[in-house]
Amino acid sequence: MTLRLEATRVALIGLLVLGAMPARQGLPADRSLLPDVVVLGPDTFVYRMPGDFSRAGKPADAPLRTVRIEHTLAIMRRQVSAAEYQRCVDAGACAPIAGLARQADRPVVGVSWRDAAAYAAWLSRATGAPWRLPTDEEWSFAAGSRFKDGVPPQGASGSDPGRRALALYDAAATARDDTVAEPQPIGTFGANEHGLVDLAGNVWEWTDSCFVRAMIEGNDEIRPTVVNCGIRIAAGRHRAYMPDFLGDGRSGGCSAGMQPSNLGFRLVRDDDSPRRERGFWAGIW
Repeated sequence: MTLRLEATRVALIGLLVLGAMPARQGLPADRSLLPDVVVLGPDTFVYRMPGDFSRAGKPADAPLRTVRIEHTLAIMRRQVSAAEYQRCVDAGACAPIAGLARQADRPVVGVSWRDAAAYAAWLSRATGAPWRLPTDEEWSFAAGSRFKDGVPPQGASGSDPGRRALALYDAAATARDDTVAEPQPIGTFGANEHGLVDLAGNVWEWTDSCFVRAMIEGNDEIRPTVVNCGIRIAAGRHRAYMPDFLGDGRSGGCSAGMQPSNLGFRLVRDDDSPRRERGFWAGIW
């Protein structure tokens, strides 16, 4: 009886969600809201996995993997602007962000992961197309040559936690020298080889991937020991691990490395529904 009631509850929730979404056939509800996208893939690329890793109980460098993107990826050419986010605020679907009127031609910043997810849900309803945040894997693929490999600096490799922490701190302090304090107009940082603008500029971008702590087994298999989806990966000049409710890394949310000075986002259009195909791992890496 309990299983039958639970199945009924899940089915009703599914019907409510489907009923809240507009039909995907025909014209979108508002063409003016449709972002310009770049369609990439399928393709293969080299990817250093995010998270904290250990081997035989000691800190280890993140594994480097060759990853195949099996689906086409339709990703926004640029980050969501302050003016675009303001339309969501005006619709009552997004939380207000201070200073939006002063930076309408710039990427919206100061948004939490929850804010970005709320915008994606609103845009999906408003246009009739499915939008979501990219996974870290998808963002890294789209970033191309702008993707920061995250290879540990000299002195950070090895199992000595003290030496590792000092090397990472020194590298972060050096990288801080050429950051830009305020978000710049869209296009300031140019385009990568895929035509996406402002990747790894002064605005970090939220991804949908959760923080993972994992062990590297003797056969190099990765075994997650902690998956924390209250912490999400922000990608940009480097990776940052941020609580999903914070919109400013300077408030102390970054667990390691240089704090993201500005947090924004871009979305992907979920044409091929790859998250359903990849299942559990889609929201992790």
